[in-house]
Amino acid sequence: MNPARRLLMAALPVGGLVSGLAELGSSGLAPALHPDPARDAALRAMLPLVPALGWSVRALREAAGPDADLMFPGGPVEMVEAHSDLADREMAAAAVSLTETRASRRVRALILLRLEQAERDRDAVRRGLSLLSLPGNRLVAARALARTSDTIWNAAGDVSTGFNRHSKRALLAGVYAATLLFWLRGGDPQETASFLDRRLAGIAAIGRLRARLSGAG
Repeated sequence: MNPARRLLMAALPVGGLVSGLAELGSSGLAPALHPDPARDAALRAMLPLVPALGWSVRALREAAGPDADLMFPGGPVEMVEAHSDLADREMAAAAVSLTETRASRRVRALILLRLEQAERDRDAVRRGLSLLSLPGNRLVAARALARTSDTIWNAAGDVSTGFNRHSKRALLAGVYAATLLFWLRGGDPQETASFLDRRLAGIAAIGRLRARLSGAG
C-alpha cells in the first residue's frame, strides 16, 4: 500500500465509513465533481424534505419536479455525494470572509464554518452519513471525505506537494471525520470547537514528535 494511503487509513479510526480510502488510488485523493447549477438547486430544494422522506427519489421529485431524478442516475448515494461536494464549495466560497492568516488557524476556522453552514440540515447530513456508512458505499464515502479534506487545505492556502501534501490531507480527514461524528451526536458549537481543538492538538503533537525523530536521525 502507498505510504500516503497507509497513513490515511491509520489516521481514520471510524470504521466502514472510511475504509474505502485505500481504494482511491496512489494519491489518496478523489477526482473532482463538475458543478451543475441545476443539480445544486435541486439538492437545496430537497434538503428540507430529507428528514421526513430520506435521501430518496420521492423527496427529490417532490422538491424539484417529476423528472429531477434524471439528474442523479446513481440514485440516493449520488445525491449524498453531490450534496457533500456542494457543501465543500459553499464553505470555500465563504472562506473569503475569514480573518485568520495562519494555515493551521484557517483549517480550524474552515471546519467550524462547514459545520455551522450545515446546522440547519443536521438531520439530512446524519441520514446521508448513515447511507454512506453502508458497506457497499464505502468508496463513495471515502471520495466525499477526501474531497472535503482537500477543499479545506486548499481554502486554507496550502501549497505543499508530494507526500507532505497527501499526509496533511490524510490526517485532516481523520480530524474532520471524528469532529463531524461528534457534532452529529449533538455537540453544540462550543463543545464541538473544544473537541476539534483537542484533535488538532493531538495532530500537532505528532508533528512535533516526527520532527524531533527526524532531527535525531
